[in-house]
Amino acid sequence: MVSSKHEAMHRLFRSHPEVFGRAFETLGLPFPGPREVALLPNDLTEIDPIERRVDTLLRLDTDEGPFLLLVEAQGKDDRRKPSSWAYYLSHVHAKYQLPPVLLVVCQDIATAKWAEGPLTIGPRQWTSLVVRPLVLGPHNVPAVSDLCVAAGDIPLATLSAITHANDASIGAILKALATALQSIDEDDALIFAELTELGLGKSPAAQTWRQLMTVDLSFFRSETSQRLRAEGRVEGRVEGRVQTLIEAIFRSLHARGIEVSQEARQRIESCREPDILDAWFDRSLTAGSMTEILGEER
Repeated sequence: MVSSKHEAMHRLFRSHPEVFGRAFETLGLPFPGPREVALLPNDLTEIDPIERRVDTLLRLDTDEGPFLLLVEAQGKDDRRKPSSWAYYLSHVHAKYQLPPVLLVVCQDIATAKWAEGPLTIGPRQWTSLVVRPLVLGPHNVPAVSDLCVAAGDIPLATLSAITHANDASIGAILKALATALQSIDEDDALIFAELTELGLGKSPAAQTWRQLMTVDLSFFRSETSQRLRAEGRVEGRVEGRVQTLIEAIFRSLHARGIEVSQEARQRIESCREPDILDAWFDRSLTAGSMTEILGEER
């Protein structure tokens, strides 16, 4: 059975194949950016009753010619995988007569290093097959925690959140993505939010993401959201950033049932320092009182 984590990863690549071009460029890989991407059937079953399905199979047409991209999500090292991957690669090569590339997406460095291989098949005296996947994981996908970067490349920021689910910096990554989603169309933002939650699976980061979404989803229906979208992208405007954080703080306090005095409300609304507002917002997600949230900046 395909897990939610697998589903999220290959849905991201299916729905937003442009992430390949940017990922290739970011990682310095020798692949041209795709001009066109076509989704191919992922059922690789032959007469043999064993069912074999790659997570996602894409045909990428580039200026240097087409090639096939097989996408797999891998949560741990598995000695059975090299033979399955070798089958996938040889099967699609025989069927489509195009060069195949296997892309494996991981969430931890140990699995990523194992998946990079090369994975060999054959006796020790003579290697018959070598499987050499292209691996994306926390060791080479950038940790996108900067708001401007996240807003400029939301598909890659989503992939960053998924692959860095177990990193110490995941809180900042998720916060940047959640804020960046406020600068795009609501329907698209909800899709990326869902993909992120699925990709985080049962990791502790998933609870952080759900908390952020509880706070942030109401933003899309707010007057501030409409004004900011009319003025331009939020990441390029300091005032827009300030207003976004102020709204986020109040939504967080309301969602958690924390009473806000008139003095505290005035302090928050009059603050024009994004760094201070950012710290207050972080505390509002876990603190139990306004004193804990605002005390250190007095």
